[in-house]
Amino acid sequence: MRLHRNLCFATVDGLLQIFNEGMYADKVVQQLLKRDKRWGSRDRGFVAETTYDIVRWKRLYAEIANTKEPFSRDDIWRLFAVWATLKGVKLPDWKYFEATPQRKIKGRFDELSKIRKIKESVPDWMDELAAKELGDKQWTKEISALNQQADVILRVNTLKTTKEKLQSELFDLDIHTETLKNYPDALKLSERTNVFTTEAFKKGAFEVQDASSQMVAQFLDVKSGMKVVDTCAGAGGKTLHLAALMENKGQLIAMDIYENKLKELKRRAKRAGAHNIEMRVIDSTKPIKKLYDKADRVLIDAPCSGLGVLRRNPDAKWKLQPEFIENIKQTQSEILKSYSRMVKPGGKLVYATCSILPSENQQQVEKFLTSDSGKEFTFVKEKKILSHESGFDGFYMALIERK
Repeated sequence: MRLHRNLCFATVDGLLQIFNEGMYADKVVQQLLKRDKRWGSRDRGFVAETTYDIVRWKRLYAEIANTKEPFSRDDIWRLFAVWATLKGVKLPDWKYFEATPQRKIKGRFDELSKIRKIKESVPDWMDELAAKELGDKQWTKEISALNQQADVILRVNTLKTTKEKLQSELFDLDIHTETLKNYPDALKLSERTNVFTTEAFKKGAFEVQDASSQMVAQFLDVKSGMKVVDTCAGAGGKTLHLAALMENKGQLIAMDIYENKLKELKRRAKRAGAHNIEMRVIDSTKPIKKLYDKADRVLIDAPCSGLGVLRRNPDAKWKLQPEFIENIKQTQSEILKSYSRMVKPGGKLVYATCSILPSENQQQVEKFLTSDSGKEFTFVKEKKILSHESGFDGFYMALIERK
């Protein structure tokens, strides 16, 4: 691999924004990719993947390069030199790479790789918390898996097409996919490519959605004609899946506290041909109370630490704070107590998170079921998904039923 000056400069600029200005990596990368119209897919791939790589391994690279935050531009070039050396990329004779101690870098890497929190590049508090909750052995395997680049998984929109038809349509574009056992609507890309420019995407034949995330809507056990509420719908990845599983029949109410996210869902629903979705902003307790005892099914895809999706959001390692996790657990508890009241007798509820921490998952469900609010519910089943076991995102889901 030969390093090109303009691609490296773009990457360094992006990293400064992510590390020093606290900008989100995905937003920064989106901006960077529009920087030069002459870049081909390989150039854009280099910028995106190198940026994410250095974000993912920030602590390890900074320790090797002996630099501390806030990083200067020279510090970022040092991190870049560490990345290139460890990847076996030949450093050009640019001034930024003068006197890069390549042998020392490799020696430091071997030495620091003996310490999990540095090797896997996580903050001390996160390493301690996860090891305490999951156990040392489990966490060592899990964080190693969460530091791998995520596969691109598509969810076939069965309102518009079938898995076989979509697979064949993409194959004609030289986009190869494989089916996944036990994931009825999923196709995995054999290699990364920009699927958003395809005609199939524009006409709503698929969404990009991780395999673990696709299990949540399935877990809710919806049927055509039901009244279903997705309480923390966001931009609606799971709402759209529910609409497809309901075959566009019945009433699907998508709720969220952020109106802009529901607007995005409206746009996506139109493309997907999902007609049974109604958006409601949670701007007070009123929209919730109106639905008390009315829903056949309720999905609570609760706000969480997001520790299960670090593969696709590596900058979350540096943005998350222990106080946030404590606060979010309180929020999860309140949401479960309040939103569960929408389930009608005989109806079902799924509580789900993209976290791997038991304190955000099964412990929340146990706490709810032993509380006054939860005494009308019975536990049906749960699914704990760890990345190192599944190869996909870390997730949790519990199905409970109202008596």
